[in-house]
Amino acid sequence: MHSWTDTLRFAFQPVVNLRTGAVAALETLARPETGDILAEARRDPELDGRLTVLALRAATHKETLLPLHLNVFAATLADLGGLTPLHDAVRATGRMPWEVTLDIVPPYTHVPQRALLEAVAALREQGFRISADGIGDGDVPLRLLNDLSPDLVKLDGSLLARPAAVRAMRTLCEELGALVAVEGVETELQCAAALSAGAQLAQGELFAPPARIPAADVYVPPRSPGAVSVPRSGPSVREFVRPAAVLPVTASAGQVRALLTGSPDVSGVLLVDQAGRPVRSVHRSRFLLSMSARYGHALYADRPAFKLGDAPRTVGVDATAWEVLDVVAIGGRDRTSDDVAVVDARERCVGVVRLADLVRALAESRVEEAAGLNPLTRLPGSDAITTEVDRWIADGRTFALSWLDIDHFKQVNDGAGFAAGDELIRSVGRALQQAVVGHARVGHIGGDDFLVLADEDTLVPVVAGVLDAPWSAGGRPVTLSVATVVCVPGSVGDHRQAAAHLAPLKKEAKALRGASWVLGRAGAGGHEVRRGGTGAGAAQAGYAAAEPGL
Repeated sequence: MHSWTDTLRFAFQPVVNLRTGAVAALETLARPETGDILAEARRDPELDGRLTVLALRAATHKETLLPLHLNVFAATLADLGGLTPLHDAVRATGRMPWEVTLDIVPPYTHVPQRALLEAVAALREQGFRISADGIGDGDVPLRLLNDLSPDLVKLDGSLLARPAAVRAMRTLCEELGALVAVEGVETELQCAAALSAGAQLAQGELFAPPARIPAADVYVPPRSPGAVSVPRSGPSVREFVRPAAVLPVTASAGQVRALLTGSPDVSGVLLVDQAGRPVRSVHRSRFLLSMSARYGHALYADRPAFKLGDAPRTVGVDATAWEVLDVVAIGGRDRTSDDVAVVDARERCVGVVRLADLVRALAESRVEEAAGLNPLTRLPGSDAITTEVDRWIADGRTFALSWLDIDHFKQVNDGAGFAAGDELIRSVGRALQQAVVGHARVGHIGGDDFLVLADEDTLVPVVAGVLDAPWSAGGRPVTLSVATVVCVPGSVGDHRQAAAHLAPLKKEAKALRGASWVLGRAGAGGHEVRRGGTGAGAAQAGYAAAEPGL
């Protein structure tokens, strides 16, 4: 009598890192030749558990070093209280639990949430990683998603048509410490949309279809300039994590050599303890040089590889690319090409980052940033500020957007010359940069116009630091005008709406005498005059007073 396992096959689909273009993991998918085994597994937790174990063994037979993603229904975990056979199977195959991510698949309806959370906690204690699958197309409650606190959230590709939803999920995942992946990416436009919305990982036919043999190469479209916005503090190290080649700390030099010679793309091996914490780092070139020296194989082959390794260099998963460079900088020059191990809160290795990936990304961000700088002040242009405004809106932050310009600047140029006018603009730009604190941003949008994005709490010292300074050009006093709109969550949908609220406040500020500041709130009527006198602008001092027709 034939069993359903006789016709069951598995296919593998890569999970691609959108930043590095490398394969980050392999998802193993059941592909029965007849029948609907997944529908049966959905009704039978014991069958679903056996499927997960078989998927693991199928991947192991392919001798892949990549981390694995295995699917399991939410109801299976709640009913079985975890997957004890899977833990035993992982150990039997020589893999580590933290190399396996369990993709928890909908439906969640009628699944006892407490039992599910207890099962997930037990799996985490064993070392497994957790992914919430099918978000956006499934029925996972938002509260349960928050309580699951997954390491990865997989969004259905249909959400790419709703970029605001993807950005919102990215914000939630940043709070949870999770990565964002998009499934079902089929076109380059979808890939670009996933990147711009902040996804770090993706799967789909565009990169590589599911196949019986794991894909050695994947197609990742080249990124267009500005496709990924980079925070000022630098991109997160999470975006650059590659799978780590690991062996137990007890491994011999011969075992390390076999791994390296059989995997030419592996740049180094991490020796880890039983909990998955890096203990030693073995660099490919230095290790093979020692082994190939005269008598090297005889001397080292059966000895612990530990003796040929170095202390690992590690960073936490919340580190930025710049912080990784700091770690590299304090090491010896002979180790600048070493991989840096990325560890989680329990010091377990989650992967490695390569210096070349970081340098390339940071260089690209600097080139893109430089291309958007105003040549006079070297400040970012309007695109950089409006992008940041949209990010703050997506993050649900209250912010103050201020516009500043020099009163009657044409008369400054006409009276003192364009060189004096340019120097005045540069001086105002420097003063704004010195006055801002925290995460505030200053942009020079052209001519004598500036934009300032800041928290409302830091707004007063920023404006005072500029308006209180004595300004002059050609020996004659000059004044500045500032208009500010404060936006609370929900009051504006994007930077265009914020600018629309700011426009009438600019006119009000320009109608005041002397240094002026007008503040309004999006969605609220009226405005507050915080600086400046009422009356015709012709009564202003300096260049304005010299031109009575103004």
